Amino acid sequence: MLKMIFKYSTFFRLKALKVLISLKPQQYSLRMKFIFSTKSAVLLLFLSFTISANCQVLTNSQIDSLVQKTMKTFDVPGMAVAVLKDGKIYHKNTYGVRSIKTNAEVNENTLFGVASNTKAFTTAALAQLIDQGKITWDTKVTDVIPEFKLYDPYVTAEFTIRDLVTHRSGLGLGAGDLMIFPANNTTTKAEMIHNLRYLKPVSSFRSKFDYDNLLYIVAGEIVARVSGKSYDDYIAENFFKPLGMDRSLLSIPAIEADNNRIDGHAPVNGKLEITGNTFTQLATPAGGIYASINDMGTWVQAQLNQGKYGPQLKDSLFSEKMHREMWTPQTLLRTGPGPYNTHFLAYGLGWFLSDVNGYFQVTHTGGLLGIVSQVTLIPELDLGIIVLTNQQSGSAFNAITNSIKDGYFNIKGEDRIKQYNERRLAGEREEDSIVKTLETALQKQLKSKAPKPDITTVLGTYQDPWFGKVSISNQNGDLRFKAEKSLDLVGTMSFYKGTTYVVRWDDASLKADAFVNFSLDTEGSAKGFAMTAISPLTDFSYDYQDLKFERVE
Repeated sequence: MLKMIFKYSTFFRLKALKVLISLKPQQYSLRMKFIFSTKSAVLLLFLSFTISANCQVLTNSQIDSLVQKTMKTFDVPGMAVAVLKDGKIYHKNTYGVRSIKTNAEVNENTLFGVASNTKAFTTAALAQLIDQGKITWDTKVTDVIPEFKLYDPYVTAEFTIRDLVTHRSGLGLGAGDLMIFPANNTTTKAEMIHNLRYLKPVSSFRSKFDYDNLLYIVAGEIVARVSGKSYDDYIAENFFKPLGMDRSLLSIPAIEADNNRIDGHAPVNGKLEITGNTFTQLATPAGGIYASINDMGTWVQAQLNQGKYGPQLKDSLFSEKMHREMWTPQTLLRTGPGPYNTHFLAYGLGWFLSDVNGYFQVTHTGGLLGIVSQVTLIPELDLGIIVLTNQQSGSAFNAITNSIKDGYFNIKGEDRIKQYNERRLAGEREEDSIVKTLETALQKQLKSKAPKPDITTVLGTYQDPWFGKVSISNQNGDLRFKAEKSLDLVGTMSFYKGTTYVVRWDDASLKADAFVNFSLDTEGSAKGFAMTAISPLTDFSYDYQDLKFERVE
């Protein structure tokens, strides 16, 4: 009997495939109606049987074990994980502690920073305003924000709302993030928008992908100016309230005051330390939402339902047309086959899009200092996976998400925790090697009897057009670096080689120490300097490469 079932199930699967291929694109949304037609009821039965017979989906206890092993391997204090399947919660659990300071346990209402997973809320807000006929994806940004100006006048004139949210502006990776990152920065929104004109492009307009945050902040300003409400109020009223997301916040003071939120954690010299805030309030449209696993599950389910929610899915956040547009490739990225034989990778509108093991995947990650998250949807399987963490190891969420996906893809024998841990350790070894080489060189300089550079030649005040001023001063024999607007970037400088110094930030958890290379005038005094990160693992938002300081005092 079993052989007969498999024989006929293969026949029906082939028949179903032919029918689905024959459908026109606009008929794809009707596939479920096709499946539930009278003639196809048996087909669904056989398809369901063969899928369940072949797949080795992880059980709830297996997911628990997977998460606990991952936390131990990557030294993650706390996590929350949810798996949504076929419109229901297949798995939802919380693990570990919110903070190593309090050891209070994570629960389903604990707030995690979802970081760049906020971007999908921003594009959804724009989609609502487009549904209302107030703007289009191709409305020129200057039509809404007249003072918007980029380095190239042509790009400024042609720049659209779609360009704001698709990472194809021509600006480099994380360009200008040091205006909003780390969090102790006094740059205002008006200053940030003005300063965009000073950021030089690294590629031609719309020619390649380079991830950015600042233009999502501009997109948030579009939401505010078109709706007549602040970005925070708009998101709360049009997404949090209708979806019942009552454990989601955007205001930094409100987040800090909440007694059921995580702290971020980062390893410093082999030991976890609590990190500070990542972005200023200015960055909320790019990465500011804190939410519980319960609320993120609600949001992801609405996405799987094409924006529909509520009883019988009668209500909708946005139209199906807007839903399709947000999940349509806008900017192509280079990719290899990876673990799931991927053929394409693209960015849509607030989402990364790709194919994995023959299925369409919609995903995004989020990263803050000491906090990372990942949201993954496989629409054809009606599957959503959410992983929230309070440690900055992206290897941890990848190991969990891919292990869960393996079960639905019937992939066996892959130890994702081991694979990602080996990659992590390799990266750390490379970083350690660089730091060790640097330390050796610095110690050699300290012990050297050769004449040291006269530090008075570098003392003074320097300015970058968009970052602002930096003072380099002699404080009791120590050469000190202090940024005027980015208050976290304060540290001690040591001579390295030639005209290059090393600056080590007072807050070691930033993990972003840098080389400072001075340019000299004909008299041998510093007339300016450039900066580069020491470690290849430094967060891209420390966009030192975009800075060019000139002496002003």
